[in-house]
Amino acid sequence: MRIIFIGNSHTYMNDMPQLVSEMIESATGEKCEVVMLAYSARSLKWHMGEEYFSERFNILHGKYDYCIIQEQAHPMTDEADTIAYAARIIELCKKANTVPVIFETWAEKVKPENQTEMNRRYQSLAKDQGALLAPIGEVWSSAMKELQDSLGADLYYRDGEHASAIGDFLVSMVLTKLITGKLPSEDFLKAYDFTIPDQNWFPVKEDIDNEIVSISKDVATVIRKHVSAHAALPFVTKN
Repeated sequence: MRIIFIGNSHTYMNDMPQLVSEMIESATGEKCEVVMLAYSARSLKWHMGEEYFSERFNILHGKYDYCIIQEQAHPMTDEADTIAYAARIIELCKKANTVPVIFETWAEKVKPENQTEMNRRYQSLAKDQGALLAPIGEVWSSAMKELQDSLGADLYYRDGEHASAIGDFLVSMVLTKLITGKLPSEDFLKAYDFTIPDQNWFPVKEDIDNEIVSISKDVATVIRKHVSAHAALPFVTKN
């Protein structure tokens, strides 16, 4: 299986695509290769403008099974732009027989009311464009309170916008379930955290072994429960 990720820091945070690859391999026993085109604070409009030829080449010639499409989230961009430029990426995907997946983001920690609008936008976009929806924001919202209240676990990085290692564990599990119809093995507790304590975002760790962290069994169990319970996670096969 081959997957390309298109997005910004919500995609590259904590090397999330690599974690998805490893979860999929755990769930299926099959090799999963990932490629990432992610740039800080960039929108899909930027991707299909400044980076159009990179997007075009990778999608048309990369022989990808899935393309994960993640729009700028904090703040949300103009909805008309999101629709227009996501549609262009999706059209390239369809020409390449690649399944497009809309990455539904989560609201900022201090603005939880924005989640409803995010859900509406991405649900509508996926439905209208014939793409799959990864309902990450919805699962995030449903799991967040239980994780915080019962286990003191925070899905957010300290800036209240990006994902912590626990948050990206949830993100990766939603994508794994959507793509494979399965969850990784119950003893899969690995995550990545490339942030450095007391550093403000950059620099980050450059030694992979130092990035690896373990998610507690209790936290993983709560996340698995909420991912499994979500009705909008179908088993999808690529035609």
